[in-house]
Amino acid sequence: MIHPFRLCHDCMTANTTDNAPFRIDETSFKQIYLAHWEKVYAVCYNTVRDPEPAKGMVQEIFKSLWERKDELEITTSVERYLLRSAKFKVFEYLRNTKSRREHNEIAFADYCDRTHCTENDILYNSLKTKIDGLVDTLPCQCRRVYKMSREEGLSNKEIASALLISERAVEYHITRALTTLRANLTEYMH
Repeated sequence: MIHPFRLCHDCMTANTTDNAPFRIDETSFKQIYLAHWEKVYAVCYNTVRDPEPAKGMVQEIFKSLWERKDELEITTSVERYLLRSAKFKVFEYLRNTKSRREHNEIAFADYCDRTHCTENDILYNSLKTKIDGLVDTLPCQCRRVYKMSREEGLSNKEIASALLISERAVEYHITRALTTLRANLTEYMH
């Protein structure tokens, strides 16, 4: 049996004694929105550092919550559910942003092919291929941190927040990656 949704006044969590799923109605939805939109926005904004996409993500999360209210079964606290949704939405945004960037690189490469690349373009592509190969040999976490920093342009703080590690750990991984790259790219250094 599905229980009607009730809110704890101090924590805004599901208040079901037998961990049964609950149903969201218009009143509880408004309460949830008012209690949690700022936290959801903070998760989104602290990672992407752009208010417009962050606002859009918050809107999509709450819109989805409302549209799926009849079949949605939240078995954890509402806050935990929403913050987890925000993290997924941020990762989706970052993935899509990376896809657009890759598409632009491919379009540029096609343009370069059509206009007879210069020697510098060929050297650039050679260096990029070598760097990509070296990055692929890095340990998993080191590689992930390096790509988020250098390819996605995220700050150390944003990376730490997204991966749930300390900023110091981010610095360590970037230093380790750069040391590996320098050691293996001496032929390109003047």
